[in-house]
Amino acid sequence: MPSIAVAATDGMPFFELAIPCHVFGTDVFGSGGALGWSADFGPGEALGRGGGFGPEEAFGPVGVVTADSATGRGAGDHRGVGRSRRAAAPTGSARPGDSRGPDGAEWNRRTAPEGWYDLRVCAIDTAEGDARARSWFRARTPYGADDLVTADTVLVPASADVYGDPPRELVDALREAHRRGARVVSLCSGAFTLAATGLLDGRTATTHWGYARLLGERYPAVRVDPSVLYVDHGDVITGAGATASIDVCLHLVRQDFGVEAANAVARRLVAPAHRPGGQAQFIQAPLPERTDDSLAPLLHWAAQRLAEPLTVADLARQAHTSPRTLIRRFHAATGTTPMQWLQAQRIARARELLEASDASVDRVAELCGLGTAANLRRRFTKAVGVPPNDYRRTFRARRVA
Repeated sequence: MPSIAVAATDGMPFFELAIPCHVFGTDVFGSGGALGWSADFGPGEALGRGGGFGPEEAFGPVGVVTADSATGRGAGDHRGVGRSRRAAAPTGSARPGDSRGPDGAEWNRRTAPEGWYDLRVCAIDTAEGDARARSWFRARTPYGADDLVTADTVLVPASADVYGDPPRELVDALREAHRRGARVVSLCSGAFTLAATGLLDGRTATTHWGYARLLGERYPAVRVDPSVLYVDHGDVITGAGATASIDVCLHLVRQDFGVEAANAVARRLVAPAHRPGGQAQFIQAPLPERTDDSLAPLLHWAAQRLAEPLTVADLARQAHTSPRTLIRRFHAATGTTPMQWLQAQRIARARELLEASDASVDRVAELCGLGTAANLRRRFTKAVGVPPNDYRRTFRARRVA
C-alpha cells in the first residue's frame, strides 16, 4: 500500500488541500474510510451553505467532529455562537460504504483497488497543532513531520506566502523524505517550497502561470516553464495551478495503479481522464459562445477510431469544416493540434493495452494506430520514458507487489 503525505501548513489555500485528499482518499470510490483528521470551519463562511462546493463533496467521511448548524456549536464546543464546527461527512442518508448519491441513484459500485493509498495529512510548523487553510478551515490531524518523512510520496499543496520563506521544518522534512527515496510533488505555488529545498535547482519546473515570473526571480537556478500543466522528473513533480492539481493527482494514480484506476477516479471527479503534462495551462482565446461549436462529438468519434490512419482532413470532414478552420478551433479549445491530440490518445490507449492485455507489441501498435512495433517503441519511449515491454513488466510487477 503506497503512502502519501500531504503537507498542511497554516494559511494554505483550501482548494489545493482538498484535491489530493479527495483523489487519494478511498471516498473517491464511494467506499468510505476515515483519513484520520477532522474539519473545523470558522465564523461567517459560506462554504457548504450555498456558496461553491461544500466539505461533503470535497472529502467524504474524514472526521469525528459534529456540528449544530442552527446554533453554530459543535458537540462539546463551548466557544460561543458564530463558529460552525462540522465534520466533513456525507449528507442525507449516506453511510460509510454507501455508493448512492443524494437522490438515491447509484454512482459507482467499484471499490478502491486493492492496496489503495495510505493517506495522511501532516500538520507542519503550525501555531496550534492544527493547520489552518486561510482563516476559516482547520485540518486537525494526528500526523506531523515525522510521518511526512517516511511516506512514499510527499505532496506540497499551494504555498501560503509566495513572497516569504516556507517553514524550516517543512523544508528539512522534504529534503529528508527525498533523501530516503520519496517522490516529492508540488501543486500550484507549492513549487516555491520545493525550490527552497534546492530539489529544483538545474531542473525544469512549473507553477501557476501567474507566479511563474516570481518563481524564476526568487529561484534563478530553476528553469521555470509557465506553459505546461506539470513536469515529471520521476523523483520530483511540479504542477501548475488550480485544476491542474487534478491532472497531477490523476497522473500519480495512473503511475501507481494504471490507466483503469485513473479513469475510474476521473469519472467520479467528472474530469478529463488524461491531459498530457505538456498541454497548455490556459487558452488565451475565448471559448466559443455557441454550444454546437463543441469539439466533444468529434473527439469522441476520433477516440473510437484510433486504429485507423486518421488525418486532419478526415477530422475536418467529420466536423464539416475546413482543415484550417479545424486546426484553429482545435487549438482554441484544447491548446494543442489535432495530430498532437491523436498522438496522446494513442499513447494512452497503448498504455491501457499493455496493462490489461497480453497482446504483443506489434498488435498493440496496430490497435492504437501507431502502425509498427518500431514506431510504437519510439513514440512510447519518448512519451512515457520507458519502452513498451519494460513498461508492461514494471506495471505488472507493481501490481503483484
